[in-house]
Amino acid sequence: MEKVTVLGSTGSIGVSTLDVLNRHPERFEIYALAANRSVDIIFDQILACSPRYAVLRDEQQAEVLAERLRETDSSTQVLAGEAELCRVAAEADTVMAAIVGAAGLLPTMAAVEAGAKVLLANKESLVMAGALFMSAVERSGAQLLPIDSEHNAIFQCLPENHRQGLAAQGVKRILLTGSGGPFRQTPLSELVGVTPDQACAHPNWSMGRKISVDSATMMNKGLELIEACWLFHCQPEQIEVVVHPQSVIHSMVEYVDGSVLAQMGQPDMRTPIAHALSWPSRMVSGVASLDLILQARLDFEAPDVERFPCLRLAREAAEAGGIASATLNAANEIAVEAFLGGKLSFTDIPVVLEQVMARLDNREPLALADVQDADARARVAASALLAKL
Repeated sequence: MEKVTVLGSTGSIGVSTLDVLNRHPERFEIYALAANRSVDIIFDQILACSPRYAVLRDEQQAEVLAERLRETDSSTQVLAGEAELCRVAAEADTVMAAIVGAAGLLPTMAAVEAGAKVLLANKESLVMAGALFMSAVERSGAQLLPIDSEHNAIFQCLPENHRQGLAAQGVKRILLTGSGGPFRQTPLSELVGVTPDQACAHPNWSMGRKISVDSATMMNKGLELIEACWLFHCQPEQIEVVVHPQSVIHSMVEYVDGSVLAQMGQPDMRTPIAHALSWPSRMVSGVASLDLILQARLDFEAPDVERFPCLRLAREAAEAGGIASATLNAANEIAVEAFLGGKLSFTDIPVVLEQVMARLDNREPLALADVQDADARARVAASALLAKL
């Protein structure tokens, strides 16, 4: 049986992962569950799944969890802190890397360096440290499988040896689809007054609040563009973003002969999760069949970069290389947190990002410490800007 650690088990990807795993108890052992501080959710998950370990990054909340488990007959051992997150990631055969944001970098890297099968939902690992991360994959022999629905779709549409170069495999371009979020048709004059609840009301997907805001600004698509460059060994100009409101086609690959391969399905993350868990075979995910007759239509349009300046900024960061993407990601995390806390307007999110990018120098990172330094400096710069807005 495969030992599986789920990093970020209490988030939407983690919950979907456990749903798929629990459909195949003969194949997978849930070795460890890990989260930040969500005691209530992980407590219920422990009782349902009986992992060997449960890890919370927040040490105080880990003590609360351990106390609650002592009142049950659970044999799960509670651990705390980032070092333990890295430990349970390194000890598993398969790791679902679904911690949101920069916090997921070190545990995900620990899984890669241990040579695990890594199911990558934490796009920030590649956004922040793409060159270092992919070098570690090559050194360790880790198996890296994308979980974002778009990257998983691209993976399914590309030839198996795509890492030898897209042009050599006859690939012309990647078409990265996105729904356009809840404000695709909202008048620009109304965006300044957008509330956090409105931004988090995604029309197709059920996601956490941070990722929902990123979808509303299309920063999520920008980060996915950067991630795709590293995953598929391509340049930013080889990727075209296409707005597809129905989220039925999850992405496409165009070949030089004019063929366009698309991966389609319900907007349900259990599909890419099941695909990656069982790859190179297939297994039941629990997702309903796609009814094309009921779907009736599929629409496509170009993204509006005036409406979504974050998408432009992400492409510029991808083209710049170095630590530019790490800087952008850190500034975005600070800006989105401020927006969700009612301290920043929706339309000022890209303003903060652009100013931070302009103020901080870019350079090539030689080690993870350089990436972490860039992340910290960008957070300081973004926080300073917030005080002035």
